[in-house]
Amino acid sequence: MLNVLVLGGTDEARRLAAALAGRAGTHVVSSLAGRVRDPKLPVGEVREGGFGGPAGLAAWLAGRRIDVVVDATHPFAARMTASAAEAARATGLPLLILRRPGWRPGPGDDWRPVPSLEAAAELLPALGERVFLTTGRRSLPVFAGLDGLWFLARSVDPPEPPLPRRAEILLSRGPFTVEGELALMREHRIDVLVTKDSGGRMTTAKLHAARELGLPVVVVRRPPAPGGVPAVETVEEAVAWLESVAHAGQRRRGHAG
Repeated sequence: MLNVLVLGGTDEARRLAAALAGRAGTHVVSSLAGRVRDPKLPVGEVREGGFGGPAGLAAWLAGRRIDVVVDATHPFAARMTASAAEAARATGLPLLILRRPGWRPGPGDDWRPVPSLEAAAELLPALGERVFLTTGRRSLPVFAGLDGLWFLARSVDPPEPPLPRRAEILLSRGPFTVEGELALMREHRIDVLVTKDSGGRMTTAKLHAARELGLPVVVVRRPPAPGGVPAVETVEEAVAWLESVAHAGQRRRGHAG
């Protein structure tokens, strides 16, 4: 039996759990951080909540006799990814990072890449007064001091203070349409869009809308992945990698016998 822990919360994690469900000789546990109040749950066994850092994760892996870990968390979940890498090293378990590819600008795009949310906040006053902020509820405190700007801040769950003084909170979950994003930006007279380079297709409509409206887009770059950890971009590649790990384990057991 190959026991797989999928660190999830993303569409890719859910699709990976579904692809592995019912496969002979494979058991999958999907772990969710519990930061979203009503998450979309994957098929199969689900664990919610944190592990207590790398040491807690390593102890949990050993206790559950996990054979392999797939980090399919959000591209900006840098702390969880670092914990997974440290726990994998401590336990000697194989670790794979499953990350959808990032977005790339196309003809007509006016993207302003920045390395952090703080850098995005510094850049905004030069780009416009009415900001469409789509960087998640936990990012809003970074923009709280920009009293001269007005924000339309969209998130799945309500944000916690501190918040920008002039802000309208829009609670919504993707996927979104280009037509809907165009209407939203026109209605609120948006001057500039701020987003993280999350990748994927569920939220690309805002980028197409910004292009059509000729708006600048401040794009926060992804944090770097840990060095020395294999990474793939698709669920199919992750399944193939897991199959190779399972076959390697079978060969080792055969030689030991």
